[in-house]
Amino acid sequence: MEPGSVENLSIVYRSRDFLVVNKHWDVRIDSKAWRETLTLQKQLRYRFPELADPDTCYGFRFCHQLDFSTSGALCVALNKAAAGSAYRCFKERRVTKAYLALLRGHIQESRVTISHAIGRNSTEGRAHTMCIEGSQGCENPKPSLTDLVVLEHGLYAGDPVSKVLLKPLTGRTHQLRVHCSALGHPVVGDLTYGEVSGREDRPFRMMLHAFYLRIPTDTECVEVCTPDPFLPSLDACWSPHTLLQSLDQLVQALRATPDPDPEDRGPRPGSPSALLPGPGRPPPPPTKPPETEAQRGPCLQWLSEWTLEPDS
Repeated sequence: MEPGSVENLSIVYRSRDFLVVNKHWDVRIDSKAWRETLTLQKQLRYRFPELADPDTCYGFRFCHQLDFSTSGALCVALNKAAAGSAYRCFKERRVTKAYLALLRGHIQESRVTISHAIGRNSTEGRAHTMCIEGSQGCENPKPSLTDLVVLEHGLYAGDPVSKVLLKPLTGRTHQLRVHCSALGHPVVGDLTYGEVSGREDRPFRMMLHAFYLRIPTDTECVEVCTPDPFLPSLDACWSPHTLLQSLDQLVQALRATPDPDPEDRGPRPGSPSALLPGPGRPPPPPTKPPETEAQRGPCLQWLSEWTLEPDS
C-alpha cells in the first residue's frame, strides 16, 4: 500500500464551499508539534496554498474529526459561512456517516445494534481511552448507539475476520472501536482496544475507514462515497469467502433515505438501524434536553472563530 506523504492527498468532493478528502491512515488532522512532519493540514497547504485562511488556527476549517489511525472521508469548509452551516448540521444530528471495518472473528448475526454507554477511562495508564459503562474506571458514561451490518466473512492472515458496515447514531469519542471491542469483535489492527495477544501489531494499519458521508447543509448537500480499501486486490492478507450482504445495496439505501427533520433526534426511517429486527432491540438514546446557557457558551465561542454570527 502506498504510504502517506505530503503530495499524496486524495480529493473526493470539491465545491466553492467544501472539500472532502479521503484521509490516509496514520495521519493526524492537525498539530503544532514540531515532530509531526505529516498532517492533513500540511497536505492541504501543499496542494491548495491559496485556500489557507490565516484567520484560523491551522489554516483550514475541519468540520469534524477522524482518529489518527482511521482513514476516509473528512470534510473541510472553505469559508466561515460554510463552516457555520456544517456545524449546525452536526449539532442538529442531521449528518449521516457509515464506516467500513474488518473485525476479529466471524459475527454470526447479520445485523447488530450495540448500545453500551461510553465514558472516559480513569484507570491509571488509560487516561486517554474510553470504556463502556460498568467497566473499571469508567467515568461519566453517555448513551451511545451503533448499528452494524455484516457484509462478508473471510480470513485475514489466516485468522477469521468479518467485514462490516458501521453506522454510528451517536458521536462519542472512539465509539466504533469501543463498541466493536465490547461486542467481542475488535477492529483488526486496533492497538488500543484490540486483542491483548499481540496480534494487532502485525497488520500494517487499523482496519477502520470512513466510507460514506452526507452533510445536508442549507446551500448544498455534501455527499460522498470513498473507495473501499478492504479488497483482496489491495491487501493480499484479506481473503473473503462468504458474501452476506451487498455493500452496493446498503449504499443505495443510504442515498435514498430522506434527511431527518432537525427536531427528530432518533434514527432515520429507512436507515440500516430501522431495518433491524424489532424484538429485543434496545431503545435509542433519550432525547437531549434543551441546551443550557452553560452548554451554549462553548458553541458560541466556536462559532465566533469559525463561522458567521450564530442565529439568535
